[in-house]
Amino acid sequence: MEPIADFHAHVYFSHETLDQATTLCEQARDRFGIPMGRLHCKPVGPHPMWSCQLTVPTEQFGEVIAWLSLNRDGLTLFIHPNTGDAYKDHTDHALWMGQILPLGVRMFKK
Repeated sequence: MEPIADFHAHVYFSHETLDQATTLCEQARDRFGIPMGRLHCKPVGPHPMWSCQLTVPTEQFGEVIAWLSLNRDGLTLFIHPNTGDAYKDHTDHALWMGQILPLGVRMFKK
């Protein structure tokens, strides 16, 4: 098994769900002491929607992801490990909560 440095949980949102996503991300950050990225109000990188990234240490994965699953209130979350292989991490190793959306992963192809 490839070593996992940490996980990214990307919370997807729209103009209509911006406040909801902000609250979810801030609550996760404050509750678990995890880094919260910027709220991107445009698609960034491979992500097809507006998003905010939470960085989840491997030792907190179960607790944080369980909490997100119970508190996402309909928001779509894209979750992936960081193993050093960005393509596989964003495709084969990925988890989804909610709607599965197409990612722009060509940027990661070798």
